[in-house]
Amino acid sequence: MDALLIALLGCLLGEMGDKSQLLVLALATRYDRNGAVIAGIIVAATANAAISAFAGAWIGPMLGADARLLFMALSILFLGAGLFWRVGKPDPLEGWRTGAFLTTALGLFILGFGDGPQFLILGIATRTADPILAGIGGAIGMIAALVPIAVARHQLLAVLPLRAIRWAGGVILLVTGAIMALSATALL
Repeated sequence: MDALLIALLGCLLGEMGDKSQLLVLALATRYDRNGAVIAGIIVAATANAAISAFAGAWIGPMLGADARLLFMALSILFLGAGLFWRVGKPDPLEGWRTGAFLTTALGLFILGFGDGPQFLILGIATRTADPILAGIGGAIGMIAALVPIAVARHQLLAVLPLRAIRWAGGVILLVTGAIMALSATALL
């Protein structure tokens, strides 16, 4: 159950104010078809989370306990550091003529590769014996961060203190990751 909760909260935090939210905002505004955009979000988040969880389940048995903990610590550090980076606007995919669902699903799927939340799911799935729960939690966290943007659009982004959320989350994740890394290397 820890894998589900950590992945859910970490991915939710990692997506706040990120390029994925800005892409969903652009696509939801462009298409004005909330159902298709939300379906695309669900497909992309589920696919990215499943790939990460599968890779973590595959890598985990190859590593010792300390190495798995260090791997998870690095994924948390990576996500935390990413929250301090300034987010640029993603390509709104205006040249894509594939419709609301397919553009959203493919755009978010491609944008999610190498992103902090995907790496976090990989780290949790590698560390824990619950890669399925890590994948489910990560997918739910990403969906929970992106669907309200499709529905509320600009109103939600205007109300949320995204900069404060990203900085506070970054500090929490960096401290947590550093403690885990020090514990994995027997320095703490």
